[in-house]
Amino acid sequence: MKVTIDISMYPIKDEYIKPIDGFIKIINKFSDLKVMTYPTSTVIQGEYEYTMNALKETITKANKEYGMAIYVTKIIPNYMAL
Repeated sequence: MKVTIDISMYPIKDEYIKPIDGFIKIINKFSDLKVMTYPTSTVIQGEYEYTMNALKETITKANKEYGMAIYVTKIIPNYMAL
């Protein structure tokens, strides 16, 4: 099953651009994902299991490297936005 995830990251610190850019850089390393970045969110698309695991790994790495953040997601199964 394919999935589309719309995610927004809200770092819990005053300097928020670096963590957001870092998150985007990490998620773009997954070659089997389609990733589009917009001003208020990033849209990730791919096979469900692969995409969810990639998102989990990305959030874990981003939290370790840049500090904690709030993530707001919309997970839309079988919808190909990109």
